[in-house]
Amino acid sequence: MSIDPRAALDRFIAALEAHFELASSAQDPESPAIEDAAATVEDAFFTYDDALYTAYQVEIPLEAYGDDDDDLDEDDDLENFSLDEAEEE
Repeated sequence: MSIDPRAALDRFIAALEAHFELASSAQDPESPAIEDAAATVEDAFFTYDDALYTAYQVEIPLEAYGDDDDDLDEDDDLENFSLDEAEEE
């Protein structure tokens, strides 16, 4: 069963608006409520992206980045690592 792209878009927009409201009034930017809202935005984004592609074979021209990107940063550090630099320390 496919999801209606318009309904998915509406949920994505609502998730963004809820995240904005929390972010603009939060005392603690790392509060669980903001983290939950961010996860909801991410989930709504992927749902909309999937619904849009399933219905129309069109991709969103954006990419969402999550915790998996932290692994890429570590890989970049390894690429820039030199044994000569390690021996100097």
